[in-house]
Amino acid sequence: MSTARQSRSADLLDPPRSSPDLDVRDLEQRTRLMRIVTRLIAVSDLGSREIARRAGLPMQKISDLLAGKLEHLSLDELRLVHRTIEGQGATH
Repeated sequence: MSTARQSRSADLLDPPRSSPDLDVRDLEQRTRLMRIVTRLIAVSDLGSREIARRAGLPMQKISDLLAGKLEHLSLDELRLVHRTIEGQGATH
């Protein structure tokens, strides 16, 4: 009975972890989008500073992106940069 009580209290202390499949899918999506975005940045008329400014992100985030530091950017931030670059034609 004390073992059951201990495991029950341990369950309360340790929140459930996200599924490893979700983590892998998130990483795959971020990797795919990072590749697309870095290619778009390479052929864009906009510089990295301008992209960061228009996306409302710190320049360091764009630097991390270009350096392949995927863990420093969320999927939402990558999508924001992608929309910023894709929308550059409408702002000219």
